[in-house]
Amino acid sequence: MIPYEEVLERLFSLSDESFRAFHKKQLKDDRIRVIGVRTPALRKLAKEYRGELDALLSFPDEYYEVTWLKCAVASLLPYGELCGVIDSLVDLLDNWATCDKFAPACIAKHRDLFKPCILRYLEDGRVFVRRFALTTLLHFYVTQEELPFVLSCLSQVDTKEYYVSMAAAWLTAEVLVKFYGEGRAFLAQGSLQRETHNRAIRKACESFRLSDAQKAQLREMRR
Repeated sequence: MIPYEEVLERLFSLSDESFRAFHKKQLKDDRIRVIGVRTPALRKLAKEYRGELDALLSFPDEYYEVTWLKCAVASLLPYGELCGVIDSLVDLLDNWATCDKFAPACIAKHRDLFKPCILRYLEDGRVFVRRFALTTLLHFYVTQEELPFVLSCLSQVDTKEYYVSMAAAWLTAEVLVKFYGEGRAFLAQGSLQRETHNRAIRKACESFRLSDAQKAQLREMRR
């Protein structure tokens, strides 16, 4: 098993002070310690450590990059193995960056099996657990077949907190871009909280994939 000190040594050798300062500011949480390793280098390191998940999971989560590596290596697992560790990893999510990058590819082929996890995470009291449920829907479920499930999830999730609201808005905007008619009908139902509703419209209107006429229709729906 690879020792923690060796992983830290590798991470610090890849650090970039200007990026560390920038990313630290973006995370907006002074409690998170950041080494300053750029995402492409972290991805490369995760592939190198793909057989070291047990060791990684035993390490303390004192640095952003260590937790990121745990999630990235777990994302390479086959579905059955992922299920054995997913809850413990979701428990570690404490910022938007780690949450949004945690997208295990195996979920795409096991969407039905993973739905109970999504529903459970949507009801969790923790902000980034709910955000993870929404970003997982965004990554893997915005399809014609899964659209009813996605809209049902959006209708029930509590989006009072900013990071949950933004994820729900992002997901709704993607629905509007891919399935405009269904997305517009969903907005008309008024299921989203007002801030999330308006953020979804704003994000959708930023997309080049919608026409000017569609964007004008959406702006008229702001609350």
